[in-house]
Amino acid sequence: MYIHNRIIHTLLIDLEMYQEILENLNIATMSESLEAYGLITDGTIALNEDRIAWCGKRDNLPSQYQNWPRRNLNGCLVTPALIDCHTHIVYGGNRAKEFELRLEGATYEEILNSGGGIHSTVRETQNLTEDELVACAIPRVDTLIAEGVSTIEIKSGYGQDKITELKMLRAARKIAQLRPIRIKTSFLGAHAVPSEYGSNALRYIEQVCIPALEQAHSEGLVDAVDGFCEKIAFSTVHIERLFGRAQELGIPVKLHAEQLSNCGGTQLAARYKALSVDHLEYANEADVVALAESGTIAVLLPGAFYFLRESQIPPIDDLRNHCVPIAIATDCNPGSSPLVSILTTMNLDCTLFQLTPEEALAGTTREAAKALGLSDTGRIEPGLRTDLAVWNVSHPSELSYHIGFNPLQERIFGGVQWKRQGRTSNGS
Repeated sequence: MYIHNRIIHTLLIDLEMYQEILENLNIATMSESLEAYGLITDGTIALNEDRIAWCGKRDNLPSQYQNWPRRNLNGCLVTPALIDCHTHIVYGGNRAKEFELRLEGATYEEILNSGGGIHSTVRETQNLTEDELVACAIPRVDTLIAEGVSTIEIKSGYGQDKITELKMLRAARKIAQLRPIRIKTSFLGAHAVPSEYGSNALRYIEQVCIPALEQAHSEGLVDAVDGFCEKIAFSTVHIERLFGRAQELGIPVKLHAEQLSNCGGTQLAARYKALSVDHLEYANEADVVALAESGTIAVLLPGAFYFLRESQIPPIDDLRNHCVPIAIATDCNPGSSPLVSILTTMNLDCTLFQLTPEEALAGTTREAAKALGLSDTGRIEPGLRTDLAVWNVSHPSELSYHIGFNPLQERIFGGVQWKRQGRTSNGS
């Protein structure tokens, strides 16, 4: 019912689990080593169903794997499958008309006061059934799958009522039943204050957010709790009330913070040892130190920076100097980042935020896995999941270099091979 033919018809599916040796390839293991990208040239990977059995130089393949079936990848690059660790990909409608109005001179406040902005997305989302939300999201999910993505984080937040927030989370979980993709869900009830609550955001937290969170948790729908800490959204007082309840329920937290101003969200999230703090354009060095001390991942979202035509970039040098891991993500959403390409996101991070291509690839693999609390993916190492992407490129820097070009050869997801139709490892 939800098949999106344009993307799915580019894939051939081998549904059998397997043991296999991949050879004649270069491997960007993304292990934290002295070698850039954890790169292994002339490498070999032994796959044992849904786990990596071994990887290394071809000449060092252990004897117990010598008789396994072999497949020649003709010099392709293999990386961990990519991870999009921050999306709002389940929603109703779009805001293309508002985009046009802004280009013609309308301000965000004018659009918001006329019933547009996030209010329009909330209305559209509330009016759709769970199945309709899934059907709307599937084309976007398929596009990410076709770029080698194996894991997507999906947030609620366009409900502003208990029924719709739960509906969004159920829709997100259903996607994993319909597509070969791993879904992690974040409860984002504290996304925007409904107009009927006026200036009483705390009442909204108490009457809507927390009861919805408790119900979602009882249904097993929540992997993390998120919030938007900003002058136009929720203060640290509001977010702390929500985080306190999340902590009581044993749910990890993350936070949108310091996107438009510095409101103290990063410091709050660090005190709760958040998985990640996302955006960070207005974070200062003290905020970065707090992230370093708490082990929290910094998630950069260049799509929103680009689409909103912002000018203040996140404190990249401070993040590097204090050894804070950097993840990157599309932030796919209808209002500020209608971006559905993880590869373009990597290029934007390099061109707008001056990340290196190695940092961009780490940000969509190893560090993105950490931002979701995952330890079984994001690197190519024995014992981890066989979530791999095979690329028709010679060096991993090419993945961030191209704009609008997808060199994916195939994707291996938990031991299942998905191969792009009409493509071979020599590009013919």
